[in-house]
Amino acid sequence: MPDTRQRDEALLTIALFAAFADGSKHEDEREEIRNIAESLSGDGGPDLRTLYQDVLLKRVSLADAAGRLQDAGEKHLAYEMAVGVCDADGRMTEEERRFLDELRGLLDMGSDESGEIEQEAEQVVAMAEAAAPSMVSKADATQPPIGSATAVDEVAMDKTILNYSILNGALELLPQSWASMAIIPLQIRMVYGIGKEYGVELDRGHIKEFLATLGVGMTSQYLEQFGRKLIGGLLGGMAGRGVGRVGRAATGMAFSFATTYALGHVARRYYAGGRQMSTELLKSTFNEMLGSAKQKQGEFMPQIEQKAQNLDMSQVMGLVKGGGRV
Repeated sequence: MPDTRQRDEALLTIALFAAFADGSKHEDEREEIRNIAESLSGDGGPDLRTLYQDVLLKRVSLADAAGRLQDAGEKHLAYEMAVGVCDADGRMTEEERRFLDELRGLLDMGSDESGEIEQEAEQVVAMAEAAAPSMVSKADATQPPIGSATAVDEVAMDKTILNYSILNGALELLPQSWASMAIIPLQIRMVYGIGKEYGVELDRGHIKEFLATLGVGMTSQYLEQFGRKLIGGLLGGMAGRGVGRVGRAATGMAFSFATTYALGHVARRYYAGGRQMSTELLKSTFNEMLGSAKQKQGEFMPQIEQKAQNLDMSQVMGLVKGGGRV
């Protein structure tokens, strides 16, 4: 019987190496990754706190981790996950490219297989770039005068935020890598749409900064999604590259529902109020809203699971690109 704990530790170690591959992670993002390691440790699973320290203090090497993976499906999953982590913020640095080249060699992976994985990831990243087709440049970004009134259908806004939350919760229940990679672009599209409803034309850089201020780091969020799926038993073999069904182990996991719900409502308050909330207030408001959203998650779990059963890649990519209604 295969040692699944050893496999999981090796995969999570590679994920952490990928998260730090660019060498330029800010202290707040390192702290967020550390918090994720804390939250995913325990319950008989891999001790991510120790793995985190091992990677940072160089007590383990990438070659060590890759060498513990023997099955072709596990190696495929490792590379797929590493590409997803490196691409999570919508760009790949030279350091990350070199890291992936080294990992591919250590996994003894052919160029055809690795190229297919990278092409799929690039497709999702390209969709992220098109997440808000009319997004303006930073120099042209505008906001309405403070105190100006903007007519917004608040009921429709509630429904939009809820629909995005259910969709992202459903994506987290799917084993396919493209499902996790689509969550962040959809969050970007949601924030852009909320800002626009309140008369604010946003640039992509502002949205990323806004997410980072709230503690919704792109790399760390993808890493957390991968870790939860792996520890929850949702990933296995070829990482669900077929159509797949929602696994029983996924029940109750859809934390991306809560993150998206809290993000949407904080963005709504922020842009409705003329972007006058301080960094401290934004963070505290998001944390309060996140706690409330986690309680709502159980209420909407039937809708989340039903949505997950009916999702396919072409449909999700169309939503990310902006070609359909969420």
